[in-house]
Amino acid sequence: QVAAASGHTVVLVDQSDEILKKSTKGIEESLKRVIKKKFADKPEAGAEFVEKTLKNLTTSTDAVAVVHSTDLVIEAIVENQEVKNELFKRLDKFAPEYTIFASNTSSLQITQLANSTTRQDRFGGLHFFNPVPMMKLVEVIKTPMTSQKTFESLLDFSKAVGKSPVSCKDTPGFIVNRLLVPYMMEAVRLFERGDASKEDIDVAMKLGAGYPMGPFELLDYVGLDTSKYIVDGWHSLEPDNPLFAPSPLLNKLVEEKKLGRKTGEGFYNYK
Repeated sequence: QVAAASGHTVVLVDQSDEILKKSTKGIEESLKRVIKKKFADKPEAGAEFVEKTLKNLTTSTDAVAVVHSTDLVIEAIVENQEVKNELFKRLDKFAPEYTIFASNTSSLQITQLANSTTRQDRFGGLHFFNPVPMMKLVEVIKTPMTSQKTFESLLDFSKAVGKSPVSCKDTPGFIVNRLLVPYMMEAVRLFERGDASKEDIDVAMKLGAGYPMGPFELLDYVGLDTSKYIVDGWHSLEPDNPLFAPSPLLNKLVEEKKLGRKTGEGFYNYK
């Protein structure tokens, strides 16, 4: 949506036409919300903006078929190293030499993903934040193999889609999650020890630190399974780092399929 709205030609690839129809409808709805604010007093210009944006967007279920004329591939599939590597390996064979590959991963090492291709110098991280149309930040990740030209192209693209890029080396969690995930885990440990209730911890961080959500609200919003997946991955990389120690309570909730907002229950009940 964001790339198409800023004048780029985009092909959205997913596993089925059904998913793609749903995605296109979601983008249309999202654009309508954008024009309500952006073109409040110019409805005609708003309608034109939506039409123009949707014209920039086509869909496909065949990544290999569309990659041959692509300048930039942004991968945002399931947060699984093997599945991502498999995709990049396949696309690497069919993409032109000039095509830059980027991953939107929030927790995996970009270097490991780049190593599944023959274009390590044309590979970087572009970590967008949710919800992407609203959030201004993009973390641009440069691995030791990413060329300066590729890195600058990724920065330029981030600015061209109206975002504010920050750059970071290929370190676990980059900037935001490297600070945010241990903070959320510390909140869980505080609650596990019985030092404070989860409600009071959430209120304290909202009113005392000015956060829009408390750590438990945020965990439920992100998904407890996603949070556990990130912590487990980092713990296996650095088993002696106390910040990455697993939490018995988080593990128990995930085991019980209480994953947060998406299942109706996590640390809080949403039913």
